[in-house]
Amino acid sequence: MALFVLTCLDKAGALDLRMATREAHLAYVRENLRRIKVAGPLLDAAEQMKGSMFVIEAENAAEVEAFSAADPYRTAGLFESVTVQPWRVTVGGFA
Repeated sequence: MALFVLTCLDKAGALDLRMATREAHLAYVRENLRRIKVAGPLLDAAEQMKGSMFVIEAENAAEVEAFSAADPYRTAGLFESVTVQPWRVTVGGFA
C-alpha cells in the first residue's frame, strides 16, 4: 500500500453546487473511511470552500482515480481539475 494526495479544485462560482451536493459527498466519504487517512476542504482567502484534498492509502493511482470518479462532487461536475500524486511521509503523524 502507498499514500496518494488527491487534490480537486472547484470550478469558479461553484459554491452553490458544492453545498447542494455536500451531504451526498460526505456520505460517500463515510463509506470509504478505511482508505482515507485525512481529508477536508481547501479554502480561499475568505475561508470559503474552493476544493477538496485527501490523503488516501491505496495500491496504486488508478485506485485513487476510481475513488475520485465515483465521488458525488465529481459526478455533479463540481471540479475544474483533479490530480492524484504519490506521497511519501517524512515527518508528522503518518511517519
